[in-house]
Amino acid sequence: MALPVGDQVKYWSIATIAFAVVLWALGDVLLPFIIGGAIAYFLDPVADRLERAGCSRAMATAIITVVAVIIFVVMLLLVIPTLVSQAISLFDVAPTLFGNLRDFLTERFPQLMDAGSPLRQSLVSVGETIQSRGAELLETLLSSALGIVNIAVLFVIVPVVAVYLLLDWDRMIARIDDLLPRDHAPVVRRLAGDIDDVLASFIRGMGTVCLILGTYYAVALMVVGLQFGLVVGFIAGLVTFIPYLGALIGGALAIGLALFQFWGDWVSIGLVAAIFAIGQMVEGNLLTPKLVGSSVGLHPVWLLLALSVFGALFGFAGMLVAVPVAAAMGVLARFAVSQYKDGRLYRGLEGRDE
Repeated sequence: MALPVGDQVKYWSIATIAFAVVLWALGDVLLPFIIGGAIAYFLDPVADRLERAGCSRAMATAIITVVAVIIFVVMLLLVIPTLVSQAISLFDVAPTLFGNLRDFLTERFPQLMDAGSPLRQSLVSVGETIQSRGAELLETLLSSALGIVNIAVLFVIVPVVAVYLLLDWDRMIARIDDLLPRDHAPVVRRLAGDIDDVLASFIRGMGTVCLILGTYYAVALMVVGLQFGLVVGFIAGLVTFIPYLGALIGGALAIGLALFQFWGDWVSIGLVAAIFAIGQMVEGNLLTPKLVGSSVGLHPVWLLLALSVFGALFGFAGMLVAVPVAAAMGVLARFAVSQYKDGRLYRGLEGRDE
């Protein structure tokens, strides 16, 4: 005999609260395991394809691990030092950029740029603040990240967790399925499948889109000679998962830098603008429809809210689980709405005889 609905709600509520408390109390400790699990989840389809091609699970995991190590070493040697160097240089050159903007506005709109005007004072203040605090902020973020998750955790525990979870992923899923309450197993499996579809479309799909667009923006901007092109491409690719925001932030930053660097060279400025226009066309017409699809169901405002709330409550670990939890809550909410619309509370007397 199944438990009454009231008891089920009580037990599931207790489990949810316990999960939140553990995440809040052990967020920093759980962080490498969350990252490792996310990596394993992201790479599981690749392992499945290698298995279908004739590899064993262990061989597929070994191939993925070797390729991942090669990519990581290349990034560590070539990309990351340049990225950090350009980010620090961008902070250092900020006063010059704002000075150029001040001079331009003074020449074009002298009435707005009087010596005591708020706009002039704001530009001077922003430039000096970015220079004095920008590099300090970057160093603080790096040092605090290393303080929370030390080097040994990042470079040893995360890869080990990811490899073991990837190797045992199918067995873990089968074991969890075996532990499901028998009365609710079909519904749980269906909801889990819907959640997996959303996560696969959004995290795997959008992760691939972000990587492709970030690489394209960085390489293209560096080819046309834009200073800090790698940083701009990284920023644009990183926030591409929120529709239009990546292109808006990256495009505004790139075109703003291009105006200062190439002022008068309208061909170069046009090339920078064209790079983002082409990126948006490729994303909207090719990458997102092919890799993400139209059934994700995660509104940008819902994503921002989830990231903000989970980040404030649980720190960086909360931000990592914000998107999966938001996706799961979206699926559960749609299921609850469908159940409500099939019930007597919604349908009223017209559904009495059905």
